Amino acid sequence: MARMSQNLFGGPPATFLPENDEAKKLLDEGVEPKEVAARFPTYSLAWALLAEKEFEAGHVIRAYAYARTGYHRGLDSLRRAGWKGHGPIPWEHEANRGFLRALNILGRAAAAIGEDDEAERCKTFLRDSSAEAADAIG
Repeated sequence: MARMSQNLFGGPPATFLPENDEAKKLLDEGVEPKEVAARFPTYSLAWALLAEKEFEAGHVIRAYAYARTGYHRGLDSLRRAGWKGHGPIPWEHEANRGFLRALNILGRAAAAIGEDDEAERCKTFLRDSSAEAADAIG
């Protein structure tokens, strides 16, 4: 995947998280996300998948908790990758998708339990981080 080599908008550079090849391989092989999350607790995609599954099953509080974990673990990973609290987190970069999906489902779960301010913050953060992600999953 080609990365932007120059930021033409004058803002902070895009952040590209490193992939966890071992965790991704386990998910691709059909290992349950809860097992992947237990083995690789910093891997946001496993937490996002858990949250999405629980949300679809109507277990909103569990979804909220899993999503919040994936979101916070993703923030930690973003900071380690040089992110300064704002700037693009491209959806096109597959390793970023776990964080972006956790952020999205956190907002949806927050809305479902009446946390309207948090839901709006998540929606705005998603769009500000990646308009492509907001369009694809938001």
